[in-house]
Amino acid sequence: MKFVLQLGFTHYTNYMNLAREAERCGWDSLSMPDSLFFPRATESDYPYADTDAIRGYLEQSEFIEPFVAMASMAAVTTRLRFYPGVLKVPVRQPLILAKALSSVAVMSGGRISLGAGLSPWKEDFIYNGVDFDKRGEIMDECIEIVRGALSGEFFEFHGKHFDFGPLRMQPVPSEPVPILVGGHSKPALRRAARVGDGWASANTDFETLKALIEQLNAFRADFGTLDREDYEIHGIDFSARTLDDFRRLRDIGLTHAGLVPWSSKVDPQDLASQLDAVRRFGDEVIALMD
Repeated sequence: MKFVLQLGFTHYTNYMNLAREAERCGWDSLSMPDSLFFPRATESDYPYADTDAIRGYLEQSEFIEPFVAMASMAAVTTRLRFYPGVLKVPVRQPLILAKALSSVAVMSGGRISLGAGLSPWKEDFIYNGVDFDKRGEIMDECIEIVRGALSGEFFEFHGKHFDFGPLRMQPVPSEPVPILVGGHSKPALRRAARVGDGWASANTDFETLKALIEQLNAFRADFGTLDREDYEIHGIDFSARTLDDFRRLRDIGLTHAGLVPWSSKVDPQDLASQLDAVRRFGDEVIALMD
């Protein structure tokens, strides 16, 4: 099993120092949140936690565009991988998204994955002129366009929501950028099984995560992707803390465990406490994981 440091409960000014220390301590990846803006009011409910609590967190937090964050941290590391967990894909123009993704992948030496999600907030769509009710269709087309554009070959697309003639994007990374499809709904799990190189969960508990992985693998069997040895399953069980906890997660099929190793009571700007937690987890769990 590999370990992913979740950056949602730190301040962006700590990113580069945490990246350097995480790389030194054996972490595999860093994942950062994506939030375009905070609407004063919303029509939506957050599906993975209490909406008011999440709204309170979002209102008080500052978010860096994930491609800027990934490029900054890649510049001060050599091995660590990065991905947004998850990027709100269908509210972004897919060719612009593909260009940003290919550029940071090339500049980082291929250390980027794309965590791809929908966004639960209706305002992300309607304020950007995107049809909220067609978000699933748009997501599927965006993934296909990103993959085609990053092939390095001439590519054209004629869909319901995007239509363009042959084009070639250069430079592109030497290896395809893995796409980790996020979401807990059945359509999201089907999408992850059908077109994803992996799946990424939101925060959950052990039993829920186990059930979601079972559903995902059933869909992978349906779509013929269950035998992919490179398929990644990224999950977050915030109750997991000990070596035995993470071994249990590995045994249910998790390939990458995401976590925040410091207490929720730690000030997001308290870099010293966060660095200490990154080191301790490296010594007490990562170094001992068999």
